Amino acid sequence: MRRTIAVAAGLALAVPVLTSMAPASAAPTASTCQVQAGALTAGGDTVNRYVVATSPVTASPATVMAKQAFGGRSISLSSQWVWDDDFGDEMSLNGHVVSGGAMYQANQWVEKGTGGKVLRSSMTRIGGGWDVFRTLTQSWSLDDPSWRVYALRNDGTLFRWHVNPTNDGVEHWEAAGSYPGFSAVKAVTLLSRTSTYDTLLATTRGGALYTIHIPLSQPMKPVVKPVRTGTWQGFETLMASRCGQYGTLLLGIDEDSGSGYLYAVGHANGTATVINSLGKVPATFTDPVDYSWGSVVDAPLFGE
Repeated sequence: MRRTIAVAAGLALAVPVLTSMAPASAAPTASTCQVQAGALTAGGDTVNRYVVATSPVTASPATVMAKQAFGGRSISLSSQWVWDDDFGDEMSLNGHVVSGGAMYQANQWVEKGTGGKVLRSSMTRIGGGWDVFRTLTQSWSLDDPSWRVYALRNDGTLFRWHVNPTNDGVEHWEAAGSYPGFSAVKAVTLLSRTSTYDTLLATTRGGALYTIHIPLSQPMKPVVKPVRTGTWQGFETLMASRCGQYGTLLLGIDEDSGSGYLYAVGHANGTATVINSLGKVPATFTDPVDYSWGSVVDAPLFGE
């Protein structure tokens, strides 16, 4: 039976508490939710840390998920990674990374209880030309074998791909549109995934916080709405997890200072969106590459 690593680490699981609250005004209640903050260390290990919405905010020690995960290969960009521990003494780790300008479908099988000992791994090349992209965001769900990937190019053009696995497990990537005009965007995370749209949450260099609502129809036509107009410029990385039926727990990482700050965000409704600051995270974030972890059984994000 699948279970979260939080149980094994002695942390209480999040319990949704917002099921009876109105979407426009509901914000997550502290002490109920957590973000799985991942990173690739300078030594080449992938790690996981639970940032929990207690009062005050708490954070677990960083746990090694995969030791020397990429065999010394330099990684410049990573998607969210997904883990599945329903394999006896082994756990499967899956994600996408950019190395040497190429995109790879990456997988590791690690032995539980060994500090991330990698038993076997693979790096399947998807394609080149990825050195010109600066964000990588994926929208996935256990209930849907296909998913979407969004990447922001250095010139401010946002691209979308539909990804489908083939019978032999190799992914087929299909271009599904692009849209210019996002050159000011600094950090991006997924906020919502539904059967008809995805929503991204983004900060800008000028300090604004925006939702980017992207219908799955063609052609790709994002709808951008301001959530806040200032003070968010310090975050180079955003990580989000679902909190209750309508809320989102948001972790913002300031890579210049190595600091993280946690926020409870209500269902997105433009500038009327409820955002409660929960405080500074008692941990440092100084690893070269930051990304989030998710379990295969996590409910899809529904922040907008």
